[in-house]
Amino acid sequence: MTARKNNLPLPSLKNILAFIEVANSGSLNSAAENLNVTSSAVSHQIAALERFLGKKLFTRNGKGVVLTLTGEIYLKEIAGPLNIIGRATEKAINDIHHEHLRVHSSPSFGLLWLMKRLDKFREAHPDIQLNLTCSYENLQFARDNVDIDIRHGLAEWPTLSVKTIKNEKMVVLASPDYLARHPVTHPEQLVFSELINSEITLIGWDVWFSWHDVEYKSKSFVFSFDRSYMSFEAACMNMGFILESNLLAQDYIRTGKLVPVFDDRFAMPVSAHHLVFPHASEKKDKMKRFLGWLEQELCASQFHL
Repeated sequence: MTARKNNLPLPSLKNILAFIEVANSGSLNSAAENLNVTSSAVSHQIAALERFLGKKLFTRNGKGVVLTLTGEIYLKEIAGPLNIIGRATEKAINDIHHEHLRVHSSPSFGLLWLMKRLDKFREAHPDIQLNLTCSYENLQFARDNVDIDIRHGLAEWPTLSVKTIKNEKMVVLASPDYLARHPVTHPEQLVFSELINSEITLIGWDVWFSWHDVEYKSKSFVFSFDRSYMSFEAACMNMGFILESNLLAQDYIRTGKLVPVFDDRFAMPVSAHHLVFPHASEKKDKMKRFLGWLEQELCASQFHL
């Protein structure tokens, strides 16, 4: 059965959503924050909707914007149909048995830490289906249909909720065999050693050497990778020393594939991994349960949020 063709004029849904956010907040800036776009983008969407209708929907005042009479009537008229669309969409996305939680993660954290623990989450919360995607993109939550983003980098997202994983440190690691053949007791001995570089980490070899007052001039590395998990695997293959996160190294150390080269005096603190999500999302039950579970898993490994 096919839907009947609708000959009525239909504006862009993106413009409609911008209109509702501005109408509810009375501010282009607040609407932009809620939609995770720029104020300029919201302004263009409102202008496009006004051109489509041939009517002004807002007027400016000292505090922001207010609806015109046409805008007030239009808001009331579209509220009901949009609620119907929202309920139908939610029903189509979520089957009757499972709540869906969509997690996006930086690749190394997703592969080396989170993915290895997903069975525990499934056992604790069988009614939530967790969908995991990995990349280094900072996604837009509404556009990309993501509930929570686990990001690697500097915490520079002032319009979003951010929970940083605490107690993470950068440590020097090597395989037991490689360390036995190339023993070192002080950072100075690493200056002329075979070093593997991870391009994506917040703290590189040059910063680590400087932290420990060791003179180091950048040189060619034996290997350089744009993913931490590649550096870990190279170290397991006896290819050299790596400087990596103790958070990501957890399972390598636990299984004995890699060992810390120095004690904790030579570890360098770093705040590199962050759980990022819209402010309103923290109130959702599935988010509370995921964040609670993640906190438990981190605490069991001497980390926390």
